[in-house]
Amino acid sequence: MDIPAYCLSKYRSYEDRPFGEYPICYKIGGKIFAQLYPDKLTLKCTRFQGELFRSNWPGIVVRGYHCPPVQQPYWNTIDLTRFPPEELPHMIDLAYTTVLDSFSKKARAQILDAK
Repeated sequence: MDIPAYCLSKYRSYEDRPFGEYPICYKIGGKIFAQLYPDKLTLKCTRFQGELFRSNWPGIVVRGYHCPPVQQPYWNTIDLTRFPPEELPHMIDLAYTTVLDSFSKKARAQILDAK
């Protein structure tokens, strides 16, 4: 799967590299929904989604390893060398939607209607 192309296919998403070469961050409205490393992908999630994916893929999907402990339940890091690529689009879609839904209704409308 071409992860960068899929992330950029999400409406109004864009790539940013605020930390240097890696991670490559994919954002909507200034907020990160995905962080791509050479062999890992970290995705935003709700606490429930995070627990569900970690229980379904133990040791392959783990709490966001780069995050402070208080943020870890809201990020999943996926070992791309051991994870089935056909599952990634669904998880990326959830990450994108989770971030988009975190904006107020007014801010969300501004992001989606921006020219």
